[in-house]
Amino acid sequence: MSKQILTSRERNIFQELIKNKTTKEIASELGISEKTVRNHISNTMQKLGVKGRASAVVELIKLKEISLEED
Repeated sequence: MSKQILTSRERNIFQELIKNKTTKEIASELGISEKTVRNHISNTMQKLGVKGRASAVVELIKLKEISLEED
């Protein structure tokens, strides 16, 4: 796939989500608010047409947008 779906920030957030990090932990790590983290997650779910973070993660892995491998 040549065109990436996620922005680099969205990708960072989902890479942290699959490490079982909370919204609060991700916000703290990236230096942004929890609301901003939730907005990025919501935007991604909307782009993918899925409901829920788990569904978004599954789709993003299928699309090779994120990986379960450690960076």
